[in-house]
Amino acid sequence: MTPPAGRHTGRPRRAAAVLAAACLSLGLTACDADDSGDRSGSPAQRSERPAAEKPERGDKPQKSGPSTTIEPSPAREALPRRPSSDDAAGLAAQLELVESVLRDPTAQTSELRQAGEFEQLAGRLLALGPDAYAQSVLTRLPPAVRTKTRAHLEAAALLDGMGGPVPDFPDWRIVEPPPADVLLGHYRDAARQVGVPWEYLAAVHLVETRMGRIRGVSTAGAQGPMQFLPTTWDIYGQGGDINDPRDAIFAAARLLRANGAPGDMSEALWHYNPSDSYVGAVTRYAQQIERSPSAYAGYWHWRVIYKHVDGPAVLEIGYPGVPPQRLG
Repeated sequence: MTPPAGRHTGRPRRAAAVLAAACLSLGLTACDADDSGDRSGSPAQRSERPAAEKPERGDKPQKSGPSTTIEPSPAREALPRRPSSDDAAGLAAQLELVESVLRDPTAQTSELRQAGEFEQLAGRLLALGPDAYAQSVLTRLPPAVRTKTRAHLEAAALLDGMGGPVPDFPDWRIVEPPPADVLLGHYRDAARQVGVPWEYLAAVHLVETRMGRIRGVSTAGAQGPMQFLPTTWDIYGQGGDINDPRDAIFAAARLLRANGAPGDMSEALWHYNPSDSYVGAVTRYAQQIERSPSAYAGYWHWRVIYKHVDGPAVLEIGYPGVPPQRLG
């Protein structure tokens, strides 16, 4: 779907601030960072958000950057590529295998990529398919994998409901994002210096531009890897480069801190994008990283899946030179 066409540059009331079109989780379009201060409507009208869960100890993010590509070991040849749409037990087993790879400190880059891409497709399948099938898969999963998978399908459903498919492909370029460990360093530096949890910065980056894969300006004029309007950048950018990943991550942290983070992350995220669905989705991704930082290893590999009227399509690195690849 296209970037939001009606995003505000002033401070309109809440009813006008909700996106006309917005991010599709597990199928991305950029959203614009905005610091709107007017919030009509009572807190009771906002969607319920889950409480943060305690992180699992001893679980470190894996290096999942693109610098090396090693073929999977024979023990991992069974890694799936497409989720099953008619075999709940089979899909549950696939998700367990994928999670074991993401948590494995010896997993190779190619394995992490395949696991992350599968996880993305599975969440999308369960979110957009029959509820009965999703529940059948969830009941077969062990608790930790069930919690994560449920969060993915809930986030996908929230963001998918924010806009319909569009007839044209976007005027974007899809590029290789900075390596996962480099971005992780930026998130953590911003967390230490500004005081915003790094997991939320990573989740915002994931939803906004798939960790920087999308290069393009929204129809409202939002720019850069964290999608700032220039007027908002003037407030939080502190003279940095709106297109520089580190500068943009720090600016996002400043915006969130100025609007309630870390004490009230829902409030802070609302000021980034005034939509309950956006807040709920970003929160769910951030909470999964908080629970198990290895989730970041999978998220870094998520691709740009575009919601087109002829069906969803993957925009691979190299787009538009590389044609969109239709999902079956």
